[in-house]
Order: sequence, then C-alpha cells, then structure tokens
Amino acid sequence: MPVVWLIDPYRAGERSQVTALAEALGWGYKVKRLAYRKYEFFTNIFRGSNLRGIRLSESDALQAPWPDLVITAGMRNEPVCRWICEQSGGHTRIVHVGRPWANPECFDLVITTPQYRLPRRPNVIQNALTLHQVSEERLAQAAAQWREQFAALPSPYTAVIVGGDSGPYALGVRAARRLASEVTELVATSGGSILVSTSSRTHPAVVAVLREALPEPLYFYQWQAGDENNPYFGLLALAQQIVVTADSISMLSEACATGKPVYMFDLARGAMAMDPAARRLPADNDWRLSTLAYRGLMRWVWQRLSRDITLVHQRLADAGRAAWLGQPQLVATQSTQADLERAVDAVQAMFDAGEQA
Repeated sequence: MPVVWLIDPYRAGERSQVTALAEALGWGYKVKRLAYRKYEFFTNIFRGSNLRGIRLSESDALQAPWPDLVITAGMRNEPVCRWICEQSGGHTRIVHVGRPWANPECFDLVITTPQYRLPRRPNVIQNALTLHQVSEERLAQAAAQWREQFAALPSPYTAVIVGGDSGPYALGVRAARRLASEVTELVATSGGSILVSTSSRTHPAVVAVLREALPEPLYFYQWQAGDENNPYFGLLALAQQIVVTADSISMLSEACATGKPVYMFDLARGAMAMDPAARRLPADNDWRLSTLAYRGLMRWVWQRLSRDITLVHQRLADAGRAAWLGQPQLVATQSTQADLERAVDAVQAMFDAGEQA
C-alpha cells in the first residue's frame, strides 16, 4: 500500500479538499504541517525545489523514508513537494489540488476546477466543483447530532452560509443588508426558520448586520477557530434549502453535494459585477481597493495570476444545480461524488501503471 504524506494547506477550503482525497484513497496518510517564513513568497515565485520558505524547527519532520505520494495545495507548499521528490530520487509522485503556480508539467497530477482556467492536458483533471467531505453518511450523522438542538425552531429550515472578502468580491455591510433582505423574502414564501453559519472570513460588522436584520425564528452561529461544536454540517444536513454567498467555491461545492435547492447570493451588482459593460456603482455594493485591484488583474493582466469563479457560477446555473437568490430554483440532482471518484481513479491509475511498468 503506497505511503502517503498530506502536506497540510494553509487555507481551510484547500485543507478540506486534500483531506477528502486522502481519505477517499483509503491508503492511510500522515499530515505534515509547515511553518512558513514571512518572505516565503519570494522563494516560491521562482518555482524552486527547496525548503527556504519554511522554518524547519517549527515544522513537522521531512526526512526518509520518503513517501510514494504527496498530496498538497497552495503555492507555499510547491517548492517543498518538489524538494521531497528530489530527495526520493524521483520516486515520490506529486498530486496538486486547485491551482498550481508552476507549470502543470511539474506535477504528476493536477485536480482543478474551471475558475483557474488551466489548459487541458493528460495530467490535468477538470472537475465541475471542488473535492469535499460531504457524504450521505456524514450528513446522516450530523442530522442525528443536531436535530434535537434545532427541534424548537419551526421547519422547514433555510440554511444561510456566509463567507467574506475574496478575490474580486467584497462582503461588507451593504451586501450584508441586501443578503438579509433577500433571505427574508425567500423565507416569507417558504416559511420556517433561518439557520446561519458564518466563516473565518466573515467580518464582525457583517455579523452584526445579519444578527440585527434577519428575522426570527433564527439560529445564528458565529465561526470560532477550533470549535468542535461547529454546526456547519448540521445545517447542511437539516436544511430544506441552502443560501451560499458566491465568494466561495468550496462552500458552494459542499452545498450542492447535499442534493438540495441551492441559491447563490450575488455579492456584486452593476459596475461591481463582472460585466465589463456596466458603468454605474449601485449604493448596495461594497468595494475595497484590493477588490478593485483584483478585478483589474482579471481583465488586463496574465490570467494565471487570478481566478474567475464566475465560470463556476455559470456552469452551476446552466446545469440547474444552483440558482441566483431571487430566481426560481430548478434542482437537477447530480452527485458531486463523481468528481471525487474521478480524482481517486486517476491517482490509483498512476500507481497501477507504475506496477505494470
């Protein structure tokens, strides 16, 4: 059975993806957590194969015996994985999840999504959505765990999953007020209760607006680091419909995996939307300098430096797997497990080919 190292990503969404793949392979794995130097960006931008970007004394040991496979995500981890491969004499295979900053040819396998606009190559898998840990079994467990705690709230439940600033999107108080208004309209039609979960990127001001503006009956969870009682999967399991802010493809992927109606909340309108023909700046949008800079990056600079999540939005809407909040939802039940199974098959095929050789 191959020896697997999971080079721990530094962002929660990427960590969830690589963990999902490692668990689905069923080979067992060791997690290697790294401590990064402040100037690690400069060691990575030149696509080296070294450990200069990490603080060795504060990181997990990287030493022989070397693994057969490393699974990773994120630019900071790329030089480390290439270094491991070199130390193994080229024996170690590298699987990168998400967007690689180096040429895809530097990896044995890349598992990505449309937002990164990678070229089609034999070692690149283009999944519709990100890998995730949502399964029927996990949802059933979460439903059993949380059902009693939500029992006092009238059903049906509408889950509202809230992200934050990300790339070309800003989620501030203006968008928060609009989100509260549109969710209120949705629940006025469906009835029942609202179950809210924020994330690590949700600004405190947004939390305050949503707490005040969303109507009762309401359950509100404010994200806390390391909280073992995080009800996130309980919300996904028990909700009859799910609203997700459109800044996060990971949250959208997990919501769609439930097979329930999913509504995407559009954080941007008018001149802040991705439509280059728009000229006005509506009063209900938020903006930040970083947001505008990212949008400029997407339009006028090399595409590899940015991501375009609107490509994912469009694919979900076209397939009927999600709708924009305020529009009719037509559910086209489509298992997202196919993406994970495709990734697992590709990894296993690498080792089957090696054995045959």
